[in-house]
Amino acid sequence: MIRTTALSKVYRSRERQVTALDDVDLHVREGEIFGVLGRSGAGKSTLIRCVNLLERPTSGTVEVGGRDLTAMSAGRLRAERRGIGMIFQHFNLLSSRDVAGNVAVPLEIAGVSRQARARRVAELLDLVGLSEHAKAYPAQLSGGQKQRVGIARALAAEPRVLLSDEATSALDPETTRSILALLRDLRDRLGLTILLITHEMDVVKGICDSAALMEGGRIVESGTVSELLSRPRSRLAREMFPLGTPGVLEGRTVIDITFRGEETARPFISTLARTYNVDVNVLGAAVESVGGKQIGRMRISLDGAFENNVVPIGYLREQGLQVDLVEEAAAAAAESDTDAAEAGVALVGKEI
Repeated sequence: MIRTTALSKVYRSRERQVTALDDVDLHVREGEIFGVLGRSGAGKSTLIRCVNLLERPTSGTVEVGGRDLTAMSAGRLRAERRGIGMIFQHFNLLSSRDVAGNVAVPLEIAGVSRQARARRVAELLDLVGLSEHAKAYPAQLSGGQKQRVGIARALAAEPRVLLSDEATSALDPETTRSILALLRDLRDRLGLTILLITHEMDVVKGICDSAALMEGGRIVESGTVSELLSRPRSRLAREMFPLGTPGVLEGRTVIDITFRGEETARPFISTLARTYNVDVNVLGAAVESVGGKQIGRMRISLDGAFENNVVPIGYLREQGLQVDLVEEAAAAAAESDTDAAEAGVALVGKEI
């Protein structure tokens, strides 16, 4: 549904130039919720504004629904933008208008009749749970209610794509969860494709089907959440499930186990210990709901060197569990951290 190819954006002044986007390739499938994660200055906001051409890229192309926006005339682009809704971090509501009036703005611009506007606004307010607040003004609303108004307004023209620019970063955790639940429900009910940017890992864990990590204007890692969790070298997976460093464990084998769905309730560790008469030490564990599915990771150590634990590790893999040797993963992480440090870029997880 959304595809950017070799997308670049350079801001120039007399004194210097800043490359906000550097050769970005992004693929968002129809019907998925895709999160772009990164620290401030990574290029996330520029990317999402280039997707609907609020910012025109310096080079590269942007396709939405198979149509190249960068090749369109101004008039055709305006029409095409009606199929792309956008919600903002700071709501951008008109203080002089009530809730219904704010939601009606895009319909007025599109020339929709007063009677049709009233019907559509009523539908949208019911959809986001604000029917009782139609006559309230922004100053009378909570942050979560303001964002629901922003979402209703973004849906007014019945878009097929919804862009979210840090839509929950100004909200408290409980309100954030309710807004994420609303977005997921709207995706399911309306068949939307949602591209959101965030600096919060909990947002990615809570709602996204796929994710990408941005640093220095480039996408350094991307994939479905399931794919990322299956990659031993994935930095996003490490940040979703931080298990710490294993330290020095002489004479022991340290492994990470990833399990999903029903596997989270199975007593595979106790079964392993009994069946193979092996001492198991749990070094860390986390179970989270990621994209609506239970996913967990556990770090354990087994007595003896890896060669002596091939059989019990094989048993775990036979149970359908993903098992990674921490020595190898740690080496990959160290290599990745070193590369980032040399580039003068901090890991997003350290800020989060």
